[in-house]
Amino acid sequence: MHLVKKIEIIANAFELSRILAGLDKSGVHGHAVIRNVAGKGLRGTAEDLDMTMLDNVYIIAFCMPEYIKPVVENIKPLLNKFGGTCYISDVMEISSIKCVASL
Repeated sequence: MHLVKKIEIIANAFELSRILAGLDKSGVHGHAVIRNVAGKGLRGTAEDLDMTMLDNVYIIAFCMPEYIKPVVENIKPLLNKFGGTCYISDVMEISSIKCVASL
């Protein structure tokens, strides 16, 4: 097991390509995207929006701690300009271990 950072971003789907490019530029190349995210935040509920263009996405990515500073530098300006939120937390990654059974 080792410590990694979990990056969670909730943003407008329209900005998805810019956000993923920002993660890639930061050295974070793997991610998962969940589309059509609905919920209630400071700006009201996402269910109130009728236009597909305004759908939200949830992006989750993991990286080593040294990548966080570039992530913040690349993602924060996008979220400030276009809206959205980002959470960064410490998590433990469990690497897969090959077990060899002895007979």
